Amino acid sequence: MKHLFLLSAATVLGLTVHAQDYMPSANRIQKTVSFLASDKLKGRGTGQKGSIKASRFVAAQFKKMGLAPGNAGSYYQDFTFDRNSHKGLTSRNVIGWLDNGAARTIIIGAHYDHLGTAELFDGKYPAGQIHNGADDNASGVAGLLEFVRYFTENGEKEPFNFLFLAFGGEEMGLQGSKYFTANPTLPLANVHFMLNMDMIGRYNDERGIGIGGYATAEEWPAVFKDVQEPGIHYFTDGSGKGASDHHNFFMNKVPVIFLHTGPHDDYHKPTDDAPKLKAKEEALILQLGIKLINNAMKYKELHYHE
Repeated sequence: MKHLFLLSAATVLGLTVHAQDYMPSANRIQKTVSFLASDKLKGRGTGQKGSIKASRFVAAQFKKMGLAPGNAGSYYQDFTFDRNSHKGLTSRNVIGWLDNGAARTIIIGAHYDHLGTAELFDGKYPAGQIHNGADDNASGVAGLLEFVRYFTENGEKEPFNFLFLAFGGEEMGLQGSKYFTANPTLPLANVHFMLNMDMIGRYNDERGIGIGGYATAEEWPAVFKDVQEPGIHYFTDGSGKGASDHHNFFMNKVPVIFLHTGPHDDYHKPTDDAPKLKAKEEALILQLGIKLINNAMKYKELHYHE
């Protein structure tokens, strides 16, 4: 009996350790943000070398974790756009696909671009200085990759497919999500909901995390009911509109959730750097997100509310 007990304890311990491998990790989050927000990527400016490196990094992570290419055999969806005096700007979305053989799909997204060295912003920001964008939005990309890990490695076959989207050109006017919703790789009518993360790395306990889109589906109040995550608190906002990529999905009649830890003194400044990230709190926010996603999957369909 003693040997059986030890074997059982070891088995349980092994399962516990394995479970920690796919749950959101503060160490992985910090590592991802430190890479994306390093000076080597020079602020991930739209169409610039650092942004291209970031897109390749995301695609490589998608492939490593077992996602299929999400755009006709490619992880990339290239696009061009004009903005103000800047014509023919280029960027790309990075798309990974988890096919569970389901009729409907959940989209999880975050933008990977930032201001670069600010030359494309016509004097609005200090040109020539690297804007690393650790919170905006390396933090969201880190969250995106943690969700990929969870839904590919948790041993469950979910009742929905997942499309993971890293958007380009968000800082230039939500260009990546605008292009994707105009040229979707799957029918938007088959999307259960879209979850967007933009600036989730600077949790402030006095404010809590804001979750937008609460009024965009009839079922959201029931999905949110009694959902809590020890160590953080949140408040909801009904609007599906806003200055981030969920906006374009809402405008195309897709229910949305938007996670955002709020403004701070480093917003759109060269001082938004990786050491200021609150990775432990971000991991808890992602655990809250997992609870909401799991609750939302109890419904065969969410009904869009304008």
